[in-house]
Amino acid sequence: MKTSHTLVLTLVLLYINASTEWPMHTVCKEDNLEIHYQSCDPQQDFAFSIDRCSDITTHTFNIRAAIVLRHSIKELYVNLALIVNGKTVLTYSETLCRPGHAKLIFCGKKKGEHLYYEGPVTLGIKEIPQGDYTISAKLTNEDHVTVGCADFTVKNYLDY
Repeated sequence: MKTSHTLVLTLVLLYINASTEWPMHTVCKEDNLEIHYQSCDPQQDFAFSIDRCSDITTHTFNIRAAIVLRHSIKELYVNLALIVNGKTVLTYSETLCRPGHAKLIFCGKKKGEHLYYEGPVTLGIKEIPQGDYTISAKLTNEDHVTVGCADFTVKNYLDY
């Protein structure tokens, strides 16, 4: 019996190590709007959710996000890219944490700590552009090490 458990565990571990990508997660899926994400960090996946897709176009909506930090974050930077048909059409960068200037409650967290956020987010958009596109998000720390990253796939079939 122990041999069969060991064999199953070994096969599972080999399958996990052989996999080169994290699974695609569904953030939300409604009639005309779908949002999915996939971690682009080969060593770490994370959890992210919102209540309803339609909430995104409201002034403020609630999210839930969780990750176990593999690196401390004294400083934290976000880089976003909007990708349409494989081409980057828009980029955005911002400093989220630096000594004495923390925009987020988890600035200063240490390696191994759980980062969990549940609360409001404001994007400042009134509508989500129609079409299929990718939003690439990458968080890096002061050592330029990836803290987390994901590619969000947005499919909007609604014609405003």
